Amino acid sequence: MCEAHAYILKGKEEKKILESVDLVEFEGDEIRLVSIFGEQKTLRGRLARYDSSGGKIVFEVV
Repeated sequence: MCEAHAYILKGKEEKKILESVDLVEFEGDEIRLVSIFGEQKTLRGRLARYDSSGGKIVFEVV
């Protein structure tokens, strides 16, 4: 099984914010991420890119 890792785009740099993301929920401009270990992160932003072959979910802060 290959889990994706979540990143925030800051300028042209991607910063990892959560590993092994299992759940992504969108509620308005808020995004809730939950890892396979139960760790949760909430952020305000939008999805910039999803790369399944690279295992990356990249978000932009708005």
